[in-house]
Amino acid sequence: MDKNLTALSCGSFAEALAAKEPVPGGGGAAALAGALGVALCSMVGNYTSGKQAYAAVEDDVQRMLAEAQDIRMSLIELIQEDADAFEPLSKAYGIPREDPNRTQVLEECTKGACVAPLAMMRQICRAITLLEEMGEKGSRLMISDVGCGALLCKAALEAASLNVFVNTKTLVDRAFAQKTEAECDEMLTEYLPRAQACADAVAASIRGR
Repeated sequence: MDKNLTALSCGSFAEALAAKEPVPGGGGAAALAGALGVALCSMVGNYTSGKQAYAAVEDDVQRMLAEAQDIRMSLIELIQEDADAFEPLSKAYGIPREDPNRTQVLEECTKGACVAPLAMMRQICRAITLLEEMGEKGSRLMISDVGCGALLCKAALEAASLNVFVNTKTLVDRAFAQKTEAECDEMLTEYLPRAQACADAVAASIRGR
């Protein structure tokens, strides 16, 4: 597509998301939520770095900051990649049913549409792992931001998975579909509870429970 979604302001992106246009959609929103979640991890790290009280974990914080930036940039890029992958799929659905190539083209485009949301899930799982560590080592003054990041990433992970499943359900190649769905289910099973546990630990710390 011609529009660069990653160059839009927050307000313009939300307006584009609300419009009667196919993109950005749920996939782009999931990637953005994940990017915001890991950005909060970076925020906590930046407030922790250089503080004498956290000198013992300075190297860990710097490592986490570098990885968080990599994840955030990847997720921002995936907003556009997800939108770009939808365009050929949309065109494939417009191919006349009597066209002998329709099924093959539609199959290839549908597989292509799985790539970006699956990649989002992998990056978001990395983000959840970082947030867990930041929750243990980051500034106690910023602990609520770790919890917020964990909840954003939890929602982003589940949202991204829906954008995979909506495509795999229509595939003729069931072996590919099942393999892709199995990877998604594995990430959901492991990382959704971890994200929630991270947020719960933050809430307990804040509320003294």
